[in-house]
Amino acid sequence: MPTCTAPMPINGCIGGCAAVGTDSCCGALSHSPTYSSSRSGWRGFTLTELIVVVLMVSLFVLLAMANFSGLLVRSSFKAQAHELVSTMQSAVRAAAESGRRYGVIINIAEQNYTLREVTSPELYGVPEEEEIIITNQLGQECRISYIQFDDWTGTDEDVFRVHFVAGPSGWQYGGKIVLLDRNEEPYSVVVNRISRIVTLEKGDVELLEPKTSDEVLF
Repeated sequence: MPTCTAPMPINGCIGGCAAVGTDSCCGALSHSPTYSSSRSGWRGFTLTELIVVVLMVSLFVLLAMANFSGLLVRSSFKAQAHELVSTMQSAVRAAAESGRRYGVIINIAEQNYTLREVTSPELYGVPEEEEIIITNQLGQECRISYIQFDDWTGTDEDVFRVHFVAGPSGWQYGGKIVLLDRNEEPYSVVVNRISRIVTLEKGDVELLEPKTSDEVLF
């Protein structure tokens, strides 16, 4: 009687081993060189891959933290500088709309500034009892270096409080407020007496030709 043979599947091997009560068949399969080598190689590759991935992720995290730290510093300087510009713009805009006078008092020694309404006859006389509209404190990311007016007078070691006063017709004096970031890079808040515009420009910019206070109706 002719017979037909076919490869026995693994399940058949297991069933056959169980039937005869021996594990010789399955033991030979599980301990074969091909099977053992395949599992060893798979385990080694996974461990190496995991180490490489961890190192790459750590590198990306360090780079991201460094970039984020630099971004925070830059953002902090720009935020504080633009807040000063906004305060100056608020003073001249409120003066034009209300017909009153407003002063931005900059304290270089304490690195802060305030916005007040000026009610005294003297342009520079801003009484302490007047209500503060805005006050802000600068920090290490944004510091005031010095101030120069457009009549070429500027701050020195004996001058700690500087006034920019805006009236219905514009600024009493124009000039620039030179700021320094954490890296000592200068930026200039430029106050234009004629146009009333206040801008932030990179660098210690040169002012235009000096103007006398008689050229502007204050």
